[in-house]
Amino acid sequence: MDFKVGVFDSGIGGLSVVREIKRLMPGQPLIYFGDTARTPYGPKSLEILRRYALQDAKFLIQQGASLVVIACHSAASAATGLLESELAVPVFEVVTPSVAQAITLTRNFRIGVIGTRATISSRIYDRLIPERLKNVRVFGRACPLLVPLVEEGWINNRETRMIVKRYLRPLREKQIDTLVLGCTHYPLLKRVIMEKAGKRVKIVDPSEEVARAVHGFLKGKGLLAEGSGDNDRFFVSDLTSNTQTIVERFMGKGIKLEKAVFS
Repeated sequence: MDFKVGVFDSGIGGLSVVREIKRLMPGQPLIYFGDTARTPYGPKSLEILRRYALQDAKFLIQQGASLVVIACHSAASAATGLLESELAVPVFEVVTPSVAQAITLTRNFRIGVIGTRATISSRIYDRLIPERLKNVRVFGRACPLLVPLVEEGWINNRETRMIVKRYLRPLREKQIDTLVLGCTHYPLLKRVIMEKAGKRVKIVDPSEEVARAVHGFLKGKGLLAEGSGDNDRFFVSDLTSNTQTIVERFMGKGIKLEKAVFS
């Protein structure tokens, strides 16, 4: 039986992780859960984030996942340790590999991080990056409007471009040379973010980094599948026609969304 990768996020943003996993491992069976009924996670309390993350992960395991990817920075910053202690499967998250890549890329030791309020207020990047790189300065910026914009499919609208520019202005003034997209919704806005951040700023995409980490793990264990990947399943907690449209815009036609039912 093939090793199934489970991925969860607060909404559809985690599909950026799915897209990278399928690019590297097209035959690997995958199960996705987007908690569209309770999105966004960013403003939620620590207690609620932990509860939701554990529920999401357990749902994936009930559907047959043999590995869980926390494709949500808010949930990762709040609940990684909890999931690692509570679950009997490997747990991957988006923060650690993003930290490693940011450290590799920076040249002037000035790293910017954009994310939800929960991620930025957790100061997880402020802690982890200096632990591995001396004399570095980390500048965080909460961008609470970006997740709702992505969830609405406003990817390249004039209003979105203006908001991104305004969010990034303080980080540009800090002369950062590396920017971590501290939310898996943000890669869906990558072109706009790259434009507004400036040509000299290197972008760390957590979707790419965690996909590489999962690929390396599965390859090392001899668990890479060679199938067609036609049995992937995509669940959401609230299914609307708008959600279906946005998912197909990012992932292509043929994606069938299922309504998740928690036991």
